[in-house]
Amino acid sequence: MAAYDLEEQEQLASLKAWWQENGNLVLTVVTLVLFAFAAWQGWNYYQRNQAVQASGMYDAVQKAAHAGDLKLVRESAGAVMEHYPRTAYAAMAALVSAKAHFQAGDLKTAHAQLAWVAENAKDEGLQDIARLRLASVMLDEKAYDEALKTLDAKHGAAFDALFLASKGDVLVAQAKPDEARTAYKSALDKADSKDAALRASIQLRLDALGSAK
Repeated sequence: MAAYDLEEQEQLASLKAWWQENGNLVLTVVTLVLFAFAAWQGWNYYQRNQAVQASGMYDAVQKAAHAGDLKLVRESAGAVMEHYPRTAYAAMAALVSAKAHFQAGDLKTAHAQLAWVAENAKDEGLQDIARLRLASVMLDEKAYDEALKTLDAKHGAAFDALFLASKGDVLVAQAKPDEARTAYKSALDKADSKDAALRASIQLRLDALGSAK
C-alpha cells in the first residue's frame, strides 16, 4: 500500500512539474481555441442577421418594381447594395432594379447596376446573368466593342450557349454576318438538347442570316 502511495506521489509530482513547465502554453492554447470558437459563432450570427435584414429590403425592391415606382426601386436597391453588399440579396436587388429601368428606357441606370453585379456579386451565376444582360444593354447603346468584351469574360459552362448567341447578336449589329453565323452555330452546338426554346431561338436568328456566300 505504501509502495502504491509512493508511486502516486511520484506521478503527481511529475504532473505538477509538467504543468509548471507547460501550463501557460496550455492555457494560452485553450484561450485561443475558445476565442476562435466565439468569433466563429459571432460571425455566423452577424451573417444571419445581415441576410435577414437584406431579405426584408429586397422584398421592398420587388414590391416597388411590381408597382412601377422606379424612384423607389432605385433607392431601395441602392440601400441594399450599400449596406449589405456581400449578401446575395444585394446582387438580386440590383438585377431587379436594372430590369425595371431597362424596361423603362433608362439604359444608363440599368448599365450601372448590371456592371455592379458583374463586378461585385459573390455568386458566379449571378455575375454571368449580369454580364449577359449588360451586353444586351450595351447592344442597345450601340457600344458593340464593349459588349463583345463583356461576353468574352470567363463564365460558367452552363451559360456558353447564351453567351455565344448574344455574341452573334452583337456581330449582326456590326454587320459581320459570317462571324455572327459562326457564333450562332457554336451556340447551337453548346445548347442543351432538352432546351427546345433556346435552340429554336438560336436557329431562327441563324436562319435570318441566310446561307453563307
